[in-house]
Amino acid sequence: MSIARARELRKNATPPERYMWRLLKPFRGEGYHFRRQVPIGKYYADFACHGQKLVIEVDGDGHGIGAGPERDKVRTRFLEREGYRVLRFTNSEVLNNPEGVFDVVAKVLK
Repeated sequence: MSIARARELRKNATPPERYMWRLLKPFRGEGYHFRRQVPIGKYYADFACHGQKLVIEVDGDGHGIGAGPERDKVRTRFLEREGYRVLRFTNSEVLNNPEGVFDVVAKVLK
């Protein structure tokens, strides 16, 4: 895992990832520290709160077709074995239902 690669992923975040980052900012005031594009094992988690062992993934269209769903299952199983709870949201959910996404994250953190 490369720090340079993580920086590149942060720099080239998709619009839904940038929007999710803004959705997570209010949680900082409550003491939750999220990081973006966090190396965990051989993967980069879109967002991780190590203190709560929570990973949030924002999935684009490619995650729902072909080998995408199986790759996501393998990735999720790995993260869960590492002790993380994994929340997955589609790009559409983040962009079109931000209040619902925020509420789910808030409920998990409480």
